[in-house]
Amino acid sequence: MEKLDLRKELGALYRPSSSRPSLVDVPRLSVLAVDGAGNPNTSAAFRDAIQALYPLVYTIKFTMKKAGTGDFSVMPLEALWWNRPDGTLDPADRAEWKWTAMIVVPDLVTRNEVEAARRAVAAKKAPTSLSQVSLRTFDEGRAAQLLHVGPYSAEEPTIRTMLAFIAKEGLRARGSHHEIYLSDPNRTAPEKLKTIVRQPVT
Repeated sequence: MEKLDLRKELGALYRPSSSRPSLVDVPRLSVLAVDGAGNPNTSAAFRDAIQALYPLVYTIKFTMKKAGTGDFSVMPLEALWWNRPDGTLDPADRAEWKWTAMIVVPDLVTRNEVEAARRAVAAKKAPTSLSQVSLRTFDEGRAAQLLHVGPYSAEEPTIRTMLAFIAKEGLRARGSHHEIYLSDPNRTAPEKLKTIVRQPVT
């Protein structure tokens, strides 16, 4: 059984340049997702969401592989951030940030498989946010993106560069600020963290 590697299949979406922004067209994707609110640096809810997402997606992966119904590489954690009524983000007001934490999964993952995995995870150790995770369709469309290398707290210049690129291209930012975490912060020095910063445009 061949393993599906979405990160490889989606190509440029997960291999952006760190020197200059680019435009990408994000296809409709299936995601496991959970919503929350609060400062990501201090919010227990965001940590709880991560602790629910990873056991769930790995349980789905290994159950499907064992059953011979599919195998796939687990994708990186992603998050959407916003705090304005129009769904965009004011980075300065962290206390009012709202977010969706998510992991992309193959379309072959069904709600039945998610519910079976949820029961299996809950039987061992139920993360606080486990019941809140849902299988959704994420349709982002056209977006600008740039690779940020360094600590999360130092992203502002990268974001400014990306927003300037959007304006130069005659486009307008829309929707939620999007980050894709390519590095494990528990195993990577802050100055070496790699994060894709993405902004939908119109």
